Amino acid sequence: MAATFTAQMTVSQTTGCWRLYVALLGVRAAPWPEHDFGHGAAVPTVAERSRALNALGYTFTDGTEWEWTETSDTVDDAASPVRLIASITVGEAAG
Repeated sequence: MAATFTAQMTVSQTTGCWRLYVALLGVRAAPWPEHDFGHGAAVPTVAERSRALNALGYTFTDGTEWEWTETSDTVDDAASPVRLIASITVGEAAG
């Protein structure tokens, strides 16, 4: 069975743009493969995310869908800004 990894997408706290990265836990790789979408607040489309992953050498695994998680800067503070994190299982692209 081929190795799978988790790709995550969130808004960069530095640039304010959406960025996608592949979390290579347990793999010696620094830095993790990353793509900055570089266009404002609009959430990148599934097609844009797929192209970015392919450019990084990864692809969606069969049957997976993006999952969205909500977190905040300060735990248990309802006034703290909310951050969205999307994640999906990916594998290395063939060839």
